[in-house]
Amino acid sequence: MKKAIFLLLFVAPLLYSQTGNGKSFAQLKNEVLQFNYDKDNQAQLNAVTPGKKNPGIAICLSLLLPGMGELYAGSYDSGKYFTIADVLLWGTLIGFDSYGNWEKDNYKSYAQNYGGIDPAGKDDNYYANLGDYLSINDYNTSMNFQREFGSVYNIQKYYWNWTTDARRIEYRDMWRKSEQAYNNIRFVVGALILNRVISIINSVRLVTLYNKNLEQNKQVAVSFSPNYLVNKAVGISLNLSASF
Repeated sequence: MKKAIFLLLFVAPLLYSQTGNGKSFAQLKNEVLQFNYDKDNQAQLNAVTPGKKNPGIAICLSLLLPGMGELYAGSYDSGKYFTIADVLLWGTLIGFDSYGNWEKDNYKSYAQNYGGIDPAGKDDNYYANLGDYLSINDYNTSMNFQREFGSVYNIQKYYWNWTTDARRIEYRDMWRKSEQAYNNIRFVVGALILNRVISIINSVRLVTLYNKNLEQNKQVAVSFSPNYLVNKAVGISLNLSASF
């Protein structure tokens, strides 16, 4: 009798926690017995282990933000470095772009004030040529000498004259600084791509390792079923099993 009471005290909270609806034990017992009857007089409550991770999801997350694939795989200890690197790279890219734009505004303003140019309708090639020739006459003379007649500028539309070589050199330095900043952006973009590739490889590795460890984890199953004597339930059997 004491064993039966102990068994009921053990099973009752378990059944209550599964339903969570506040029903009486008699109601729960009837429901379980009906469920057992429908399931060949046996029911099982399995300790559910976490599902396997999807490598495809890890790849997508790492593409969006390096380190998130590692977080998905449950190993952000290594992933956080990819996230930090990505944030720093984006900050560097924004910094180079801002500096390049700032120097570009400077050299355009300088050319207008000291070179006498009209900025309307001028392309990047025009601003590049300004730093290599003292005046438009020098530029056109050089183009004619090289027989590149299609590159000759209209004097009235594309006029410039630095008057001194010092001004031309100062302009060229500003132009080079701007172009160097823009060129550096290419290296930063390459680093952003490389950071994602490495994060993808690492996250897929971690997901694979996670899934392998999951298969090796212990699985515990709890089963119970009523014992019948001449179609009348006289007790409940409780079985515990573990598999590796």
